[in-house]
Amino acid sequence: MEIESVGAAYIRPGQVLTDRSALSVASRWTQAVSEADGVCVLHLSPGADPCEVARELREQGHRASPNHVFLGQPLFFGGPASRPFPVPPVSHKPGRSRSGVVVGLLDTGVAEHPWWSGGDWYDRIAPEDADAAEGAQAGHGTFIAGLLARRAPGAALRVHRVLDGDGVGDEATVVRALHRLREHPPHVLNLSFGGHTFDDRPPPLLSDAIAELAGPPVDTPTGRAAGTVTVACAGNTASDRPFWPAALPSVVGVGAVDASGERRAPYSGHGDWVDACAPGDWLTSSFLDGSVHGGDFAGYAAWSGTSFATALVAGAVADAARTEPAREVVRRMLDGHGARQIRDLGVLVPASL
Repeated sequence: MEIESVGAAYIRPGQVLTDRSALSVASRWTQAVSEADGVCVLHLSPGADPCEVARELREQGHRASPNHVFLGQPLFFGGPASRPFPVPPVSHKPGRSRSGVVVGLLDTGVAEHPWWSGGDWYDRIAPEDADAAEGAQAGHGTFIAGLLARRAPGAALRVHRVLDGDGVGDEATVVRALHRLREHPPHVLNLSFGGHTFDDRPPPLLSDAIAELAGPPVDTPTGRAAGTVTVACAGNTASDRPFWPAALPSVVGVGAVDASGERRAPYSGHGDWVDACAPGDWLTSSFLDGSVHGGDFAGYAAWSGTSFATALVAGAVADAARTEPAREVVRRMLDGHGARQIRDLGVLVPASL
C-alpha cells in the first residue's frame, strides 16, 4: 500500500480512521467505507485531505485520525546494527513448566525455530503468519519472540501479525488486532513498533483500544487482577519527539541504553514520556534460517534497537507476574525506589538473559 509523508509523520493517503458514530457526518468527504473489528476506515474522495478531515471530525466530538503508518524498529531508523548479523547458535533450553502468564506479541509474525519446534509455548501461527520468513524485516518478530522466551521462561506467547515482511503496518490494522485481543487479553503486550502523528497528539482510536485492554481490576479464577500491561518501544529516532504508542500515558515506553549500561544508546528515542530502559545493543536471539539480508543465517542473529530493549522489559514484567498482578509489577518497577534512573529514559531494567 502507498505511504505519504505529512508533517514528518507517515499516513495512508486518503484514509481516515473513526467509529460508526462519525459516518453520517463524514459522508460528504467519503467515497467508500471499510469496517472490521469495530474500526471504520473512510476512503476519502479525491482532493479531501485526511488530516483536515480528521481535525474537523475531532472538533465535532468524534474520535478520528489519519490512518498513521507504523514501522518496526530498528531497520528504518538505524542504530549500531540497523540490520541483523548472523551469529553462531545461542544456547537456550525451553522450560517445561508453564507460569500461567500470557504475553501478546503484535509484530511481523513468528517463524518456526528449534527453540519452540514441537512445543506449545505460543499460539499456533495464524494463516496470515505463513509468510513470517519473507521480507527485509521478516525476522523481527522471531527475534523478539526469542528474547521473550528467555526473559520470561514458562510464559505463553500469543502472536498476531500486524506488520508486513518489510516491517510496515498501520493504525487501522493495529487497532483491529487490539480489539480481537479483548476476549482473551494477555497479561503483558509487547509492541515493538510505532511512529509519529501528524499533529504530535495521541492517536485516539489506538489510545482507546489500549486503555480498554488495560481495563479496571477484575477478579479472575486464579485470584489475580485482570488488565493488560502494554510495553512499547520509544523508537530509534534519536529524538525526544513523542513516538506512539510508547508515549501514551497508559503504556510503558521503553528506550535503550548502550553496552555500558550507563548512557542512552545514540539511536534511542528519549524524553519525559519514556518510562523505562534496558540494554539494546548487540543482543542475540532466535532468527530466520537461511540466506537473508545478504548474509547466511542459521537461525540466530545479533541485532540492536529499542524494539529489543522493549522485549527485555516486557519479559521482565511477565516473569515477575508469575506471583503478582502485572500491573503491580509495573507500579513497583517504575516507582523508582532503589532503582537506577537514566536521564530521559526512566528506570533501568537489567537484561538478565
